[in-house]
Amino acid sequence: MTADSETIDTDDGVLDEESADDATSTDGSVSADAVSDDERDALLSIAHGAVVTSGGISFERGLSVWIELVLTRGLGPELYGVYAFGWQLVTMLLRFANMGANMTLQRDIPAFADDPDRQRRVLGLSYATTALTVTVMAVSLWLSADWIDDATISHPTFPRALRLFAVLLILIAFIQLHATALKAALSANGEVLLNRILRPGIRLLSAVVAIALGYSVVGVVGVLVVAFGVLAIAAYPATVRVTGIRPSLRGFRSEARHFYDHAIPSALSGIGALLRTRVDVLLIGIFLSATAAGIYNVVLVLVGIAAIPLFAFNQLMPPVASDLYSSGRIGTLNDVYRTVTRLIVTTTIPLVAVLAVFGQDLLAVFGPTFSRGYEVLLVFLVGRFVGNAVGATGILLSMTNNHYPKMVLEWLLAVTNLVLTYLFVLEFGLIGAALGTSVAIAVQNCLQLLLLRRFEGLWPFHLSFLKPIGAGLGMIGVMWLARMALEGALAVGVGTLAGLAVFLALLVAFGVNPRDRLVVDGLVDQYRYVIGAKLAELR
Repeated sequence: MTADSETIDTDDGVLDEESADDATSTDGSVSADAVSDDERDALLSIAHGAVVTSGGISFERGLSVWIELVLTRGLGPELYGVYAFGWQLVTMLLRFANMGANMTLQRDIPAFADDPDRQRRVLGLSYATTALTVTVMAVSLWLSADWIDDATISHPTFPRALRLFAVLLILIAFIQLHATALKAALSANGEVLLNRILRPGIRLLSAVVAIALGYSVVGVVGVLVVAFGVLAIAAYPATVRVTGIRPSLRGFRSEARHFYDHAIPSALSGIGALLRTRVDVLLIGIFLSATAAGIYNVVLVLVGIAAIPLFAFNQLMPPVASDLYSSGRIGTLNDVYRTVTRLIVTTTIPLVAVLAVFGQDLLAVFGPTFSRGYEVLLVFLVGRFVGNAVGATGILLSMTNNHYPKMVLEWLLAVTNLVLTYLFVLEFGLIGAALGTSVAIAVQNCLQLLLLRRFEGLWPFHLSFLKPIGAGLGMIGVMWLARMALEGALAVGVGTLAGLAVFLALLVAFGVNPRDRLVVDGLVDQYRYVIGAKLAELR
C-alpha cells in the first residue's frame, strides 16, 4: 500500500479513511468492519504497553528530577557539573555498549516465536556480545581517565569518579539488556519494573544515602556501583523466568551471520546517532565549564519529560512492527503507525506547552544558577517536538530491514552535526550546543520519515493531526495569561490546570478521531474486565 492512498485494511478489502470515519456509530466508535482484527490487536497491544510504560517512565522522570535536586543541592553547581559530565559520558557509551544487540533482539525474538532454539541462541549472542563490547569500553575509559580530564573539564576529582563510572557502565549495560529481553518478549510490565522503576529508584536512594553521609562526587558514584551491581545480578534469573528463554551459545555459528548482519549496522547507526545527538556534551566539557555542564544536564532532564509519549507508545512497537512486516501486512502496519503517531502528538503537546511557558520557574527549583538554561530549554523543545511528531521512524527502519540506509544517514548527519555544533558552541556558547543538537534531531527524523515513505510506503500524517495542534495553541494562550497575572508556583499550578482543561475541551469540540476513541474504549473494556475478575477472586 502506498502512503498516498490514505487507506485502511479491512477483512473485506480496502476502505478509504473518509469512508472509515463514516462507518462509525452514533457514539463515535468505529464499527467492527472498519478496522481489521490485526490492526485492532496491534493498536491495543501498543496502547496497553504505552499505558504501562507511561506510568513507569513518568515515575522514572519524576525520580530523575528528585535525583538531580538532591545532587544539585548537596554537591553545589560545580561538583554537580563534574558528576553530570561523567553521567552523560556513560549515557553516551551505553548507546552502543551491546554492539547493536538490543535492536536485533527486539526484531528476532518475536520473529522466531515458533523456534525456541533460535530464540535461545539470539539471546545468548546478545549477552556474549554485550559482555565483550562493554568490557573493552570500560577498560578503555578506566585507562584514559586522566587524559579525558585534561582534555575536558580539568577537575581534580574527575579521574577517580570516571574510573568508577567505567565500572558502572558495565553494570547498567547488563541491566538494559535484561530490560530489552523483557520488551522483546512483550513483557511491558517486567521492562517497566526493571528499567523505569527499580533502576531510577535505586539511583535516587543511592544519591540520598551518599549525600546524607557527606560523600562528594567519588562517594556518590561508588554507592551507585554497589547498588547497581546488586540489581544487575538479581535481575538475570528473573528475566529468564519471565521470558521463558534461557540464553545459550550452543550452535551459535549457524546464527551468528544473521545476527551480526543486523547488529553491526545497528551499532554503527548508534555511533552515528551518538555523534549526532550527544556531541554537544563533549564540546561543552571541552570549551565550557563544569557549571555549564551541570546546567545543560538539568535542561536535558526536563526535556526528557517531553519524550515520555514517544518512549511509551514505542515500547511495544518493535515486536509488533516486526510481526506485521514479516507476515507482509504492510497496510496494517501503516495504519497502526499513523494512529500511534497521532496519539504521540496529542500527548506530547501539553507537556511541551507547560515546559515552554513555565520552564524558567521549573529550572529555578534546582537553584538560581540553573535559570540560565531557559533559552537552551526552548531550543531543545523544538527539536524534541519534531522528533516526537514523526513517531517511530528509527524503529520502523530497523524492523523493516532498512538498517543499512539508516546507518548511512546517521553517519552523514553525525559529521554535519559535529561541524555545526562545534561552530555554534564557539559562537553562541551553551545555547549553541542545544541549537546544533536540536537541528540534528529534527533533520534526522524528517529524513528517516522520507526513507520510510520511499522504501516501504509508510506515512503517518493526516489532517486529523491539526486538531491536537489547535488545542495546544489554545492551551498555550491560557497558560501565558496565567503567567502574566500570577507569580511563582501559583502561576505554574493554576496555569497548568487551566491550560489542560482548555486543551481537553478543545479536543472534544474539534472531535476525537474514531481510531483514537477505539483505542481508549478497548483499553477501558480490557481493564474493566481485569479489575472485575480480580474483584471476583477476592469475594
